[in-house]
Amino acid sequence: MRKPLFPLSPLWDQYYPNESFSEFGSEGCDELKPEDIQNDDVRRAFQAVESLPIRQVYLWFLTNKDTFSPSSLLWGMKKNGGDPIEPRTDGGRYDAIFVQRPLHTVYELDVFLASCNENMNTGGYLVCCCRTSSVKKMVMYSKYPRPLNRLIYGLHYVWHRVCPKLKATKPLYFWATKGANRTFHRVEVLGRLYHAGFEVVYESTPHGEFRVIARKVKSPITVGIPSSSPIAKLRRVGKDGKIITVYKFRTMYSYSEYLQSYVYEHRNLDNTGKFYQDYRINTIGAFLRKTWMDELPMVVNILKGEMKLVGVRPLSRQFFGLYSPEMQELRIKTKPGLLPPLYYEKVQPETLEEIQESERKYCEAYLEHPLRTDWRYFWGIVSNILLKNKRSH
Repeated sequence: MRKPLFPLSPLWDQYYPNESFSEFGSEGCDELKPEDIQNDDVRRAFQAVESLPIRQVYLWFLTNKDTFSPSSLLWGMKKNGGDPIEPRTDGGRYDAIFVQRPLHTVYELDVFLASCNENMNTGGYLVCCCRTSSVKKMVMYSKYPRPLNRLIYGLHYVWHRVCPKLKATKPLYFWATKGANRTFHRVEVLGRLYHAGFEVVYESTPHGEFRVIARKVKSPITVGIPSSSPIAKLRRVGKDGKIITVYKFRTMYSYSEYLQSYVYEHRNLDNTGKFYQDYRINTIGAFLRKTWMDELPMVVNILKGEMKLVGVRPLSRQFFGLYSPEMQELRIKTKPGLLPPLYYEKVQPETLEEIQESERKYCEAYLEHPLRTDWRYFWGIVSNILLKNKRSH
């Protein structure tokens, strides 16, 4: 028996007051065509509610709930956060789950998304929504006069964005709020979906509401714990192919590390070997990267003997897999470094092939004359940074 939907409640006034927003558009996905959706219920719902305000979306589902297949679950909206996803009574799994409750009001969101995954067939669709931090900021800025709106948003940011992530304040935050009505950045929502084993096929922000259609592609990731600490611990490919933990100041939103494949599909690499206009980077992070301050904790890796001052940039396995087999083999013959050889070039490499060529020249020279090569590259890189104003991104 399918879960019932619940009538409109005071929760809608709390989470979705009658506000009007222009469409934000989306950062990642290409335009989704209805014929690309391999589920009748999801396709019909997408065509019917794509441009409707969130209240009308909910009412559309309420009106049409009896027309959905038994393999589609409409997960409703209760004051206590809603029931967990329960298995189908016939022993099967769902082909589609429509989450009517906004994700930022779901307690223990990772557990909930993992439950959706567990009760869904591979290739099944998850349709969900969320009010993100950017929209909440617009709400407060438009609701209150200056400078009161800045003060109110600042307090909101500290309470709902900072306190849930710090060990010292996290217990107090969840005790006081029960995890309801948290504030997530769009990037964190996407990252949590990928962490839960989904891939995003559609995202948009009509009427100030972030909406996502995701498809199950694998089981949730259980290796490692997503971190929101100011010091990020990143798994990187080191010498001899050994995976090392590289330390950096956090410059990205939480769960960003799970979005590399998604961003790679929709962003090209820039001339530093990183994503062009990477929207996972937060405001403070952009400043830290521009001034190289984000890489200062790598000194710990140098002291541990895992890295050296000059050398190829430590890459994630995702990036490492983009390199040619010959370059992969050559790269792991040396330790990665804090100052990459691409900053030594007079004309900075623009493509992945040019970056590999730059690193190939360095690695071959280093393997023949280690000390002489690093000495030459060090002063060349320092000169380019100081005199030609080359910066990290």
